[in-house]
Amino acid sequence: MARLVRRVLIVEDDHALCAALARLARTWGTDVWQVHSIAAATAKLADSPDLMIVDVRLPDGDSFGLIEVALASKPAPVVVAISGTASPEEAFRLGQLGVRAYVAKPFSVDSLTAEVETALTATSNLAPLVAARVGQTPLRDLQSEVRRVMIDQALALADGSRSGAARLLQVSRQAVQQVMRDRSEGGDDDVDGTS
Repeated sequence: MARLVRRVLIVEDDHALCAALARLARTWGTDVWQVHSIAAATAKLADSPDLMIVDVRLPDGDSFGLIEVALASKPAPVVVAISGTASPEEAFRLGQLGVRAYVAKPFSVDSLTAEVETALTATSNLAPLVAARVGQTPLRDLQSEVRRVMIDQALALADGSRSGAARLLQVSRQAVQQVMRDRSEGGDDDVDGTS
């Protein structure tokens, strides 16, 4: 794995497949948690997984709500969905939610590993999302939202360290501090990295 993954949450109701996925994830040098339902997975999100491999269909429902909750958490994990029965519409919805990869069952170890690696390292194409906001969201508001999300995620990944967040964002610590100060004062939150 090119990116360090310390904690993996596997959500799969087939116990044998879940155990096989856990063995694979342990080869990446990680702590691995195995759960078999949405309820158990929701409880495990409190442990801040870096990566979540989740079956789309589970005994207690589909995993769309679980994925939304996971991706709204700070820090948000990278999510890879797996399924043998997801429709094209469901696969599209997974992408809209922010799932980084979808792997159809059955799959090989190599294909899953490649998809996880891509999910962890590939840069998302934000152009379609941003283009869809033209005429609906003022540029300044969209810029502020992007900054807010990036700062919040970086601070969560850096355990609240502003210096660590600055390293992740490739800006100065002072730039992060300025954003935090402006937020507390209700002002604009520009980050340009030159402060």
